[in-house]
Amino acid sequence: MIRLENVRKDYSTRNGPVSVLKSIDLTVNPSERVGILGRNGAGKSTVIRLISGAEQPTSGSITRTMSVSWPLAFGGAFQSGLTGLDNLRFICRIYGTDPADKEDFVQEFSELGTYLREPVKNYSAGMRGRLAFAISMVVEFDCFLIDEIVAVGDAKFHEKCQEELFVKRAERAMIIVSHDAHYIRDHCDRAVVLSAGSMHHFDNINDSYDFYTEHRL
Repeated sequence: MIRLENVRKDYSTRNGPVSVLKSIDLTVNPSERVGILGRNGAGKSTVIRLISGAEQPTSGSITRTMSVSWPLAFGGAFQSGLTGLDNLRFICRIYGTDPADKEDFVQEFSELGTYLREPVKNYSAGMRGRLAFAISMVVEFDCFLIDEIVAVGDAKFHEKCQEELFVKRAERAMIIVSHDAHYIRDHCDRAVVLSAGSMHHFDNINDSYDFYTEHRL
């Protein structure tokens, strides 16, 4: 289970503190897929960073009894001077898993070829995204965090990502944030809507979808 209780997040600006999230609550149970809808700047990515532990709330509490991934396809934690293969080994050791039996999968899935043995600083954004997604799939989590649509690489690679995540890991919990209501509707069991720092809860995903589209949030 993941539970956010009365969570507030403020950021300092030149004009004083700004409250991005105002006392929100959210519970995600094992195997549940929860969508978070909201326009750009609504605080969706802030929620993901808080759940992942990358940031701490200004007030309130976050409880995690499930292992939680980093945001999928996020390569910001890569050591750019290391090769893609060395980054895989480094991340596996951080999460306490043996990298030896993961290398073939990452090599094949990422489709990076010889570039897997080149420094990540030489990668294009698309190459970094393919590597990040492949590594995300070899470290198993109870809950996957998906910040916006997982769409790295070309259409064929995108289809492969969808299969690996939504079909092969269908039993895992997922938290998906997006401003694309159709994507949330296709992949989630229920959805909440972020607006003006508040989180709106609904009994079913259709009500969330209607609220989001009718209010053009």
